[in-house]
Amino acid sequence: MRKSLLALAVAAFGIGTSEFIIMGLLPDLSHSLHVSIPKAGVLVSAYALSVTFGSPLVALLLARTERKRAMLILMGIFVAGNLLCALAPNYELLLCARVLTALCHGAFFGIGSIVATRLVPYEQRTQAVTLMFSGLTIANVLGVPAGTALGQAFGWRAAFFALIPVGLVAMAALYRMVPEQQAESIVLKQEFRAVVRPQVQLVLTLSTVSSVALFCTFTYIAPMLEAVTRLTPHAVTWVLVLFGVSITVGNLLGGRLGDWKPMPLVLGGLAALIAIHLAMPIAMPHVVPAVVLVFVWGMVHFGAIAPLQSRIVEQAKGAPNLASTLNQGAFNLGNALGASLGGIVLAAGYGYMRLPIASAVVMTLCLVAAVVTVMIERRDERAFGAQR
Repeated sequence: MRKSLLALAVAAFGIGTSEFIIMGLLPDLSHSLHVSIPKAGVLVSAYALSVTFGSPLVALLLARTERKRAMLILMGIFVAGNLLCALAPNYELLLCARVLTALCHGAFFGIGSIVATRLVPYEQRTQAVTLMFSGLTIANVLGVPAGTALGQAFGWRAAFFALIPVGLVAMAALYRMVPEQQAESIVLKQEFRAVVRPQVQLVLTLSTVSSVALFCTFTYIAPMLEAVTRLTPHAVTWVLVLFGVSITVGNLLGGRLGDWKPMPLVLGGLAALIAIHLAMPIAMPHVVPAVVLVFVWGMVHFGAIAPLQSRIVEQAKGAPNLASTLNQGAFNLGNALGASLGGIVLAAGYGYMRLPIASAVVMTLCLVAAVVTVMIERRDERAFGAQR
């Protein structure tokens, strides 16, 4: 079981590095491809939109495929997409290659989440999904900073070339370590009925809106740290390492607490994130407060949202395939909208310190949605108790 989850984590590491590495390379990409920072940020939005709208279609195409085979196909797309990114001669073709690479993202995590929950006892499902997603956190600790440093030293193409062997190793690990797991008989009507359940829709809303708040600011963290905190590109790399460590800590805490009290964890985390974003304009011009706040930001955010993936599998009982993939799509839709919102703020001339203010406003909406979720759950529980 542990080896199987490790194989899933290795694949998650590759996919996570591929997604987030673009943040650290924005200044280099902007200079190399002769585009503005906001236009370079569209590479983030395009990837996220491809995950949002392309991945559910890919997941449905693979719905009847044995799950290990499906994940191997998806990692093949990952390898091909990153090769095309590395070879892209201009901005437009790089954009197309990023869209292709993103097609594997949501479908892999959707299928992988189901596989992970089937490998462990019911009461350990959040921990299992968190262990798989630890690959994403390690990507932020090691993959993204290493890729950023590699791109700064040898050009951004080197970072994408380096992802190809990672994808091949992940394919080998999946083939050797993950047991075959036949997909259940899929009824599309049943899948769509699961998706439109109110509780599933509310979880998708939480994933989307929290992601908008995160990526409105985080997409532009590298140029922000250079321009506002006055850090060198080398120092920015180490701050990204620290952010990755904070994500790891947050995921571990969220995984442990998520099987116990998921919604109180989400509510408390969202309230704390509003305060963190509001503190950023005060802290970011000063190195030590900025670094401390970045660490707390990553830990609280990813700790608070850790229960959502396992929660959507539970809420979409009997038809989790599409719902699980859509949750990844929701996260990446928020990624795209957040990056676009941040780009609009910057293009309007408001400056980097207006980004966390916008994030705080969005996070307030997320907190409202979370409170509504809890209220509906309690109402349903009372109704069920009355029927009994």
